[in-house]
Amino acid sequence: MYGVTDELSKLLADTYALYLKTQNYHWHVKGPHFKTLHLLFEEQYQELAQSVDDIAERIVTLEEKAPATFSEFNRLKTIEDGDSSRTAEQMITDLYNDHQKIIIDLKKSIEIAQKNNDDGSLDLLTERLAHHEKIRWMLGASR
Repeated sequence: MYGVTDELSKLLADTYALYLKTQNYHWHVKGPHFKTLHLLFEEQYQELAQSVDDIAERIVTLEEKAPATFSEFNRLKTIEDGDSSRTAEQMITDLYNDHQKIIIDLKKSIEIAQKNNDDGSLDLLTERLAHHEKIRWMLGASR
């Protein structure tokens, strides 16, 4: 399942990067909507932390080695690091765009899982897609 595990590894790296960025923004958000955004970002990074584990375990279930170091994540990720000096509005837009990027990548990964008849990965990817679509909607509504 070479193609599927490659896609899962990229998803793992991007999910970890988005987790770290969201936690960064949780710590550093400021402004009149601080409390709401602080709590929203916390809810999001906690869910992302669980998904990191789910994705890594799927890779290992497929008898491959999951990337597990910062150097591996840096090599695979496409999500850029967060900038804690951004305004709350910029943080929301940044996270919105990252979720949109992951949605696009997930749709490609779903096609690969379907072609490989990998129902287990397909279930995980579809679940992740629904989650990222919901978060994108929530962030968009927060602008």
